Amino acid sequence: MTGSRQQVWRLLPFRPGSAITSAMPRILPITSESLVLAGREIRAGRLVAFPTETVYGLGGDASNGIAVATIFEAKGRPRFNPLIVHLPDRATARELGEFNDMAETLAARFWPGPLTLVVARRPDAGLADLVSAGLGTVALRVPAHDGARALLLAADRPLAAPSANRSGRVSPTTAQHVADELGDAVTLILDGGPCTVGIESTIIDVSGSTPLLLRPGGAPLEDIEAALGRTVPIAGVADAIRAPGMLESHYAPGLPLRLEAREAAAGEALLGFGPARDATLNLSESGDLREAAANLFAYLRALDRPEFSAIAVMPIPKTGLGRAINDRLRRAAAPRA
Repeated sequence: MTGSRQQVWRLLPFRPGSAITSAMPRILPITSESLVLAGREIRAGRLVAFPTETVYGLGGDASNGIAVATIFEAKGRPRFNPLIVHLPDRATARELGEFNDMAETLAARFWPGPLTLVVARRPDAGLADLVSAGLGTVALRVPAHDGARALLLAADRPLAAPSANRSGRVSPTTAQHVADELGDAVTLILDGGPCTVGIESTIIDVSGSTPLLLRPGGAPLEDIEAALGRTVPIAGVADAIRAPGMLESHYAPGLPLRLEAREAAAGEALLGFGPARDATLNLSESGDLREAAANLFAYLRALDRPEFSAIAVMPIPKTGLGRAINDRLRRAAAPRA
């Protein structure tokens, strides 16, 4: 794998070649030793959960068909739902996908960061077929989290990495969330603390002549449109699954959600936004959408308790990061199969 290896090594206390202690817990802080261990696990075809700026990912070698299949099995994920491949830099991404002018523009503006680009897959990419779920495209991202980038370099493999949770459930934003969700299905969990963005990446399909928003996320649509100098259409619910996060029912806690609520009904927890005197938890008392996005999944988990009958959610503005927050809430509230 190409990339500015020494630059990333300096960002974390990673010393290539460090010895690994014999008895290590399954949840490990990000250190030189844990990164060496995690890299070995990835290259051996096993799964490692790791932090990104968006949510924790369940990582496996994207070039290893058995490792990719194990990701689907661990999550209980439908095989028609593609995976995002994480890479350390743009140069490596170009080795896997065909980058047109739109892809180059967005990669230069938003990478590393919370944007995934769906591009035509190169015939010589060397990725497992299951990564793309039989499609001729591949979803690529360069994460901004220093720990994630160090893991990519330590593993020396492209990492297929959906969110580290059971399919359809609330995404994890801490290492403990991963352990609670997946248990022994994951070999190792790297603990990088709470995720700063807190919702998944925005996904833009730039494989054709017209860009298409497949999933709103951590990169606001308004910023993407400004970078491209054009309006970006939004995929509808009837569109074929071309990327993660397009299933109608997704990101769901165990309790039902009631959206656009002004107050809680009897037995409900109230998830507030802005001034809300009676909120059980408040995504952001000041109405800050960045704070709300960072808190969303952790607060849904915290309110998913047997003493409540449902979770009522106050209105969230539908602009900027609010578009992504509302997307997650709508899918979490959708009828479940």
